[in-house]
Amino acid sequence: MSKIQMTTPLVEMDGDEMTRVLWGWIKDILILPYVDLKTEYYDLGLENRDRTDDKITVEAAEANKKYGVAVKCATITPNAQRVEEYHLKQMWKSPNGTIRRILDGTVFRAPILCKGITPYVPGWKKPIVLARHAYGDIYNSVEDRIGAGEKAYLVVEDKEGKEVRRRLVHDFAGGAGIVQGVHNVDRSIESFARSCFNYALEQKMPMYFATKDTISKTYDHHFKDIFNDLYEREYKEKFEAADIWFMYTLIDDVVARVIRSEGGFLWACKNYDGDVMSDMVATAYGSLGMMSSVLVSPDGNYEYEAAHGTVTRHYYKYLKGETTSTNSVATIFAWTGALRKRGELDGNRELSAFADRLEKATVETIEEGKMTGDLIPLFRREGVAPVKLDSKEFLQAIAQKL
Repeated sequence: MSKIQMTTPLVEMDGDEMTRVLWGWIKDILILPYVDLKTEYYDLGLENRDRTDDKITVEAAEANKKYGVAVKCATITPNAQRVEEYHLKQMWKSPNGTIRRILDGTVFRAPILCKGITPYVPGWKKPIVLARHAYGDIYNSVEDRIGAGEKAYLVVEDKEGKEVRRRLVHDFAGGAGIVQGVHNVDRSIESFARSCFNYALEQKMPMYFATKDTISKTYDHHFKDIFNDLYEREYKEKFEAADIWFMYTLIDDVVARVIRSEGGFLWACKNYDGDVMSDMVATAYGSLGMMSSVLVSPDGNYEYEAAHGTVTRHYYKYLKGETTSTNSVATIFAWTGALRKRGELDGNRELSAFADRLEKATVETIEEGKMTGDLIPLFRREGVAPVKLDSKEFLQAIAQKL
């Protein structure tokens, strides 16, 4: 069989632990037999990031800007324990945070729905799509430990370096502590808002946006003002014509509304809120392994990734030679998303159609009862008895269906 040809490479960002193992198997079993795969490869495994002083992450992000489409494996964001385990030079920042800072834009995460996989929230009948701002907040924060008796200030200077104002953050006279400074910029917030409004219109989905502006009366309130002003100025009439709505409310109010809803809307979140809530929504729909994720930058670059971690516990079992049953669906959909978008941008219909077929084969394999262990307790479909497959067997079952 002749393979589907590619004209422009994808940027391929390899990752860590069990997802790195799955990455290779997905390519070997599901993609390379059918596609003459062209990628520009970057190894974002933790050891290589440490070896290159994390320059490899920046290079991968710049390549994404050059070629327009990237696919990324899950990666480790090291904590103190990981620094010791991998003998790292330092506690490197999140590679996702670095890439998102360079690309800016918005992360859209949507559940991958299958017949028979029942959400933990029984009222959810339609997908809830999470839109996560991909710039600033704690992911680009400045932090420090403060000694007893020291004071921390927020100091603002003009472009000549002259101090404009100074505000006391806290007087640590009563004992040592910690301090953190976060920032955002109007340009990025407006790009985020515009991306969300456009996505809602394209998908004909109503939309929530929420912060905690009653507490954060400058920072969060500014997000609220930019969203509301842009909506009134450019999007209100379009939303009304499409018979969809936009609502701003407090983040705790939206959480309550989401749980009571039947789904079917876009939920726009600030960076940290989106990080947390996307995992909550993904798990409530069934599994973190059943969530697609794409970063869309304002200048039209796309980075597709799995919306979960590196599955460390399964990786340690794999290293011992034990069999694992690891859900690879989100990683498969990262590849299909990137291949489809590459096909769309290059006018390569055959490549895009292959991505559609691979997604259909993946979903139908599960709906026919063949799945990894995490989905077994959730699967309820009349006349279908679920069968637990190990990590590689699941991919082979998809290949057979494909």
